[in-house]
Amino acid sequence: MHRETNSYHSSTNRIMAIFSMLVVSAMLLSGGATLAADVPGSKDSPLLKRYEGSEIIGYDYRGFDQLHLITGPLKSYDLPPGPSTKVTGKHTRILYVAPPERSPLEVFHNYAKELEQDGYETVFTCSEAECGKANAMPRTLYSNDRKLSNKGQMSEYAFSSPVEPQFLAATLRRPEGDVHVSLFVAKETFKHFKETSQRTLVLLDIVETAPMEQKMVTVDASAMAKSIAAQGTIALYGIYFDTDKADLKPESGPTLEEIAKLLQGDAGLRLYVVGHTDGVGGFDYNMNLSRRRAQAVVQEMTGKYGIAGGRLKSAGVGFLAPVGSNEEEEGRAMNRRVELVKDIN
Repeated sequence: MHRETNSYHSSTNRIMAIFSMLVVSAMLLSGGATLAADVPGSKDSPLLKRYEGSEIIGYDYRGFDQLHLITGPLKSYDLPPGPSTKVTGKHTRILYVAPPERSPLEVFHNYAKELEQDGYETVFTCSEAECGKANAMPRTLYSNDRKLSNKGQMSEYAFSSPVEPQFLAATLRRPEGDVHVSLFVAKETFKHFKETSQRTLVLLDIVETAPMEQKMVTVDASAMAKSIAAQGTIALYGIYFDTDKADLKPESGPTLEEIAKLLQGDAGLRLYVVGHTDGVGGFDYNMNLSRRRAQAVVQEMTGKYGIAGGRLKSAGVGFLAPVGSNEEEEGRAMNRRVELVKDIN
């Protein structure tokens, strides 16, 4: 009986030892998988990875939204912020808490290096007092109407007492649409929540813009004729070029066909084809680019559609005739266009 009891205890001890080893292994595995602690439904943006070991404690995604990208030191708590540019598009907003003992400067420099390697251009960056009025940056970036409450008050009250703030705004230029990043990093000293107290917090906003003209309906020949008859001009947003190039993209076909129908339907109509650009880049560069784009349209009309060359004249005015603000992406998209202007001479 004594031997059986010892055997029983020995077996029990072995089972408990194996169970303990399994529990420890599971804990080690889960410790390396930071996603396990993320708020439900959240995920990293495919455009920028997280700082290793960080957890998502706040998340929001909107298919179309606007963000005021800060471009200089803040002098007040006013909204929208004074030195800023409004960008619109797909908006991903993520609030991370970094691993313990990681300083804001260390985390910030890792993000800044990653953005630089990915080809982003810095729009504005600052550290502590360089960011302007005390606490204006966190109050503006994490204003009451844009706070994240995925983890209740813990995430809602983030940046209540931030120190060592670091900020960076950056832009990546892409043919399919620019990407704008707003990055704010600071240590939270608010003691009410142990999960974030004395930890570095990261607020990341990513806005993916799309050229507005690609969303506009192709104008048909009849509408072109009416506008030219009434106003002497028509602005077209269905003629596409790659960034910094004058080669017509295949998506331009439907609009070019309508221009051809317009000219074929009125043998006496003569037009100026005028290229327009946004305000990004120098004067001479944009004047040249707008001229080349207008010439490309004329060449397509004469070469592919058989329109007599004497009926069309190309011109480029760069960014000298804006219809929107070149300080905002929405306005820049409106300014990138080709106009047909009636030649009455």
